[in-house]
Amino acid sequence: MYRPTDIFCAALPAGLSDGGECVEVAPSPTAVHVRDSKDKTGPTLSFSPEAWSAFVAFAAEAQVLAAE
Repeated sequence: MYRPTDIFCAALPAGLSDGGECVEVAPSPTAVHVRDSKDKTGPTLSFSPEAWSAFVAFAAEAQVLAAE
């Protein structure tokens, strides 16, 4: 069993959210597990470390482009 070790909160433009859009991320050597921080007993998603890295890079790039 894994335990989420890091919490990353989504940064949304003002007015799009009432706050609390966070996910818990639990990296391990073979997978990255993600779940909704408000639903501790809900489902989790698991990604390969490579897929998670690609997603994070994509999200960071999209955020930069949106800020321009």
